[in-house]
Amino acid sequence: MKRIYIRAGLSPLENLSPLQILKGNSIGDNVGNLIYAYSAFRSLMVDEDTEIVANHYKVNPKDAEKINEEYDCFVIPLADAFRKDFMPEMRRTTELIKKLTIPCVVVGVGLRAPFEPKLNQSFEFDEDVREFVKAVLDKSAIVGVRGEITSDYLTKLGFREGIDHTVIGCPSMYMFGKDLKVRDLNLTTDSIVSVNNSVMSPNNVQNFLERSMMQLPNHYYLPQRIDELRLLYAGTPYSHVQKRPTYPCTLDARLYAEDRVKFFNSAVTWIDFLSKVDLSFGARLHGNITAILAGAPALLIPHDARMRELTEYHNITHVWAKDIKEDTNLFDLVQKLDFKQVLNGHDKRFEHYVDFLNKNGLEHIFKDGVNPDEAPLDKKMKELDLYEPIKSIRNCSLDEMIERWNNYYPTYNRNLAKMKERVLKAEKESADYKRKLQQEEKRVKELERECESCSISKKMARCISYAKNKIKK
Repeated sequence: MKRIYIRAGLSPLENLSPLQILKGNSIGDNVGNLIYAYSAFRSLMVDEDTEIVANHYKVNPKDAEKINEEYDCFVIPLADAFRKDFMPEMRRTTELIKKLTIPCVVVGVGLRAPFEPKLNQSFEFDEDVREFVKAVLDKSAIVGVRGEITSDYLTKLGFREGIDHTVIGCPSMYMFGKDLKVRDLNLTTDSIVSVNNSVMSPNNVQNFLERSMMQLPNHYYLPQRIDELRLLYAGTPYSHVQKRPTYPCTLDARLYAEDRVKFFNSAVTWIDFLSKVDLSFGARLHGNITAILAGAPALLIPHDARMRELTEYHNITHVWAKDIKEDTNLFDLVQKLDFKQVLNGHDKRFEHYVDFLNKNGLEHIFKDGVNPDEAPLDKKMKELDLYEPIKSIRNCSLDEMIERWNNYYPTYNRNLAKMKERVLKAEKESADYKRKLQQEEKRVKELERECESCSISKKMARCISYAKNKIKK
């Protein structure tokens, strides 16, 4: 039995609930990560005995000996990992790879940079990237990168294109091999459309998306961030620093109020939903790649280099953010676009991807370049009762709202219970003190009555007054 260790937040077969995903952030902040990971699982599970184990995004160099003993290879699918905030994990991964004796293959990695990257300048993480790529090349034949921008970046660092690294695009695009088809589009006001968005998109894009949804009543909004899953599940507002007045980030936003938001935590249910829409459009790369995999026409609006290089490499139908004006109309725009252009060259890109897998000694399901009618993973997925897209808490019954809050805020609930216990204890102690005080006051009055006929009543009165003050204190 072949055992593969893979960098992923979860295996598709784990089938976690929305609450479990929230608690463990097993989507790595963005549910789009599930799509390219799913493609890797599907491609590499060559039979039902192949076991692919996710590392749940945990990297510890101390685990090297155990990994060497238990697994045949370490597969590393990455997104835009060449960025500053990913460097701590990249350093740990580099250290781990250096200690491993099994093959370590990077199946896609990209550079995060502005839309017009300045590759003639240095990045503060250059040396970390250089060490990482060197470590990988010691354990594999060649590194797969997402696009030409990342390829040029690694070339600048001293690595050889076509020898040390090669452009393979995003593995998600090869989920079904050559079997990529896009339906014809006849957009009308009755069309069912899927919309995706990002707070990183400029305001002209935000306004365009909102205008377009107003033209198409049968629209659904598919967010991808973990913060937006939290908003859907528990009502916690999605806080971000960008000034985006029309971006839906609270429960009182129109899309949430009208119950038009869907969040998928499985590649299978996501693809199934998009197989029924007439058009997908927006600013999310994997939101629209998933639509393409489902056969739906998709329009992508890239806003940075990582999206740009994949858009250009895979020939994805797109419009650049800078070209969207105040009067840009979706109906007019789609008339000028070719939604099947993504098919142009797909066969060759897929063959190159298969060649990349072969060079690195990775067995896969695409024998002779053919996608099987039913892959081993497909069969296993049919045995699962997958979760439906999560419903907004705003549209739940009161009982379900309470259940979600009780599940999501266990720490808060425990603290609240302890606080209630302290209040009750304080109230009880206060009641006991009041009873004792009343008893003492009663005793003082009895003493006063006894002293009224006493020749030293005045002196006793002063004593009683003193005693009262002592008791009250």
